[in-house]
Amino acid sequence: MADATYDYDLFVIGGGSGGVRASRIAASHGAKVAVAESFRLGGTCVIRGCVPKKLLVYASQFADSLNHAGDYGWTIEGMRFDWPSLRDAVAREVDRLNAAYTRTLDTHHVAHFHDHAELTGPHSVRLRGSGQTVTARTILIATGAWPVVPAFPGSEHAITSNEVFHLETLPKRVVIAGAGYIAMEFAGVFNALGCEVTVVNRTDAILRTYDIDLRERLLAISSARGITYRFHAGFERVEKEADGSLTVHLNDCEGPIAADVLLVATGRRPQTDGLGLDTVGIAPGARGEIPVDDEGRTVVPSIFAVGDVTARVQLTPIAIREGHAFADTQFGAQPRRVAYDAIPSAVFSQPPLAAVGPTEAQAREQYGEIKVYTSDFRPMKNAFSKRIERGFYKMVVDARTDRVLALHMIGPEAPEILQAAAIAVKAGLTKADFDATVALHPSMAEELVLMR
Repeated sequence: MADATYDYDLFVIGGGSGGVRASRIAASHGAKVAVAESFRLGGTCVIRGCVPKKLLVYASQFADSLNHAGDYGWTIEGMRFDWPSLRDAVAREVDRLNAAYTRTLDTHHVAHFHDHAELTGPHSVRLRGSGQTVTARTILIATGAWPVVPAFPGSEHAITSNEVFHLETLPKRVVIAGAGYIAMEFAGVFNALGCEVTVVNRTDAILRTYDIDLRERLLAISSARGITYRFHAGFERVEKEADGSLTVHLNDCEGPIAADVLLVATGRRPQTDGLGLDTVGIAPGARGEIPVDDEGRTVVPSIFAVGDVTARVQLTPIAIREGHAFADTQFGAQPRRVAYDAIPSAVFSQPPLAAVGPTEAQAREQYGEIKVYTSDFRPMKNAFSKRIERGFYKMVVDARTDRVLALHMIGPEAPEILQAAAIAVKAGLTKADFDATVALHPSMAEELVLMR
């Protein structure tokens, strides 16, 4: 397939999940492919996002399990948590995954440059470090997104999710800006590890894209676990004290907060700075995203984009699917489109929540007449616990067709259960199909087929 007119058939800017998948699949179709990544192969999810974060979540969940252990007859003496041991173990796993991504490209004979690439034309890029110009018949932008830090006096003292994995010591007091999934996940981690956690948010809604019943349940449980919330609050200034601690001043008329770490988790913005988009006539959207059509093609016919750098769904599995579909379509003569309906998602808070399909409010607006089934239960694991934490499942059904439109869950292992249940929602199964399925007892998952 190699076109002698260009150095490569495909040049990918960005070595994250979407870019690496597109590279590998295009190469398997016979294309000559190269990737430029200025940091480390693997992207946000593998290097500084989903994977290392989930490892921190697992570590913090041991604290909860150890607290339950006494209720089940265990006596555990000398319990002690060591942050550097966890931090370094996570770093080693990230190194392993980075090496695995590198081997994947090498195995498929994909060239990779440790450099920042910027567009110089519809078929060319310049590698900033070496100054080398490379040409390609097709260019794919897969640079993902980057944390946004709002501007306020002292904001330079804040860290983002990028730096949280490299903290020298476990902070005693953590202030978290934002109440989206990243904020709530780290709030749960630090709280479980024994830190004093305060969540600051400019509204009174956490996880605003999720169903309100899940949001309210998580707010109640996390508050009972000791997380403090300061709602309708913005940052006036942050001062760094002589001992290295921080004093966080808010505009909510309450007193300042003493902290060791200020973690800003107020959102992510498509990473398009320094790409040279203006050079080729690509105008970013209102949030900095690269506009694309259904094939991922920009206004420049030879330049495409996938993943979080676009305005589509910002989830790693979606970036992977978009990269795969792009490669199949452009290099494999197998035209494919990504379906954006019934996408499951989860928040690895404590307890976790998961969902697929529209919220109850969205379903009422879209479908009109719906039926809602719920199950409010105490997980068996918590039977002996002094904490009253209940699980909650909700099923939203189209009243006219009986088709299950959505599932919303909060409770232990909710993401693991939801993944399998999402298949039923994607397949268009009905409430009657769920009712006809025999319950697996005793389990939390059985609540899905027992709702009446």
